[in-house]
Amino acid sequence: MVERGYADIVLIDIIEGLPQGKALDILESAPILNFDTHIIGTNSYQETANSDVVIITSGTGRKPGMTRDELLLTNVKIITEVTHNVVNHSPNGIIIVVTNPVDAMTHLAIHSSHFPRNRVFGLSGVLDSTRFSSFIATELNVSVKDVSVCVLGQHGKNMVVIPRLSTVGGTPITKLLPQETIDKLVERTINGGAEIVNLLKTCSAFYAPSAAVARMVDAVILDKKEVLPCATYLQGEYGIKDTVISVPVKLGKSGIERIIELELTDEEKQALTTSAEAVQELVKTMKLSKPNIKHTARG
Repeated sequence: MVERGYADIVLIDIIEGLPQGKALDILESAPILNFDTHIIGTNSYQETANSDVVIITSGTGRKPGMTRDELLLTNVKIITEVTHNVVNHSPNGIIIVVTNPVDAMTHLAIHSSHFPRNRVFGLSGVLDSTRFSSFIATELNVSVKDVSVCVLGQHGKNMVVIPRLSTVGGTPITKLLPQETIDKLVERTINGGAEIVNLLKTCSAFYAPSAAVARMVDAVILDKKEVLPCATYLQGEYGIKDTVISVPVKLGKSGIERIIELELTDEEKQALTTSAEAVQELVKTMKLSKPNIKHTARG
């Protein structure tokens, strides 16, 4: 985002010196990459005041063998505290949640911030889609630019990948690949994060997630009106209420400007409902009171 040149950046962390060092390292690349973006690191939320967009990545990362769900209770306290600080210093901003389990953490951020649902959403579908797209492009030896996919639902094991709506140059992959291969690619997509965690051992993915969230910020800051799958609070769309799952939305300067409802088969609807129920179980574990969600994103 620094290289994009459209916004000043503030990095914040509780560890003294870490955000300052990261910011300085990035800043010193400016003469080579030719950007004039202002970037600083800080341990104080005062430096973040009046931010247009706040990206929350705070929390404990996944370890090998750990599921996103197991992160839940550890990260609840962290996200609640961070969200309160964000609201106090940037009451008119838009919050994008990255912390896992992202669907539940997005729900928590909405609950804690009392922001309208169009101004709080999470990274999930953009990342899941890019993983599926990259696997398809590699399998068929085609440009990733020609691949368009459809991934909905929970970010994790209850993800809903829809092959019939996933295409290469407009042709559904169901006509280009045998079912056995499609099943393997879907399974790899669902386990995409865990595969990287198991390889890295001490941390989780960061290149693809950061690229994915930067694309979401592009859509907001540049008011691109781009349709992207995001972790979104549903209030009746797709027949699902009071639940955050990934669905396609139109992103612009006000955040989520419209929720896109796709025509799904009965089987796909059931899979999405099952995915939502899994998220609802996580939310129950957090024992939150029912949030007062403002309805500003139209289906």
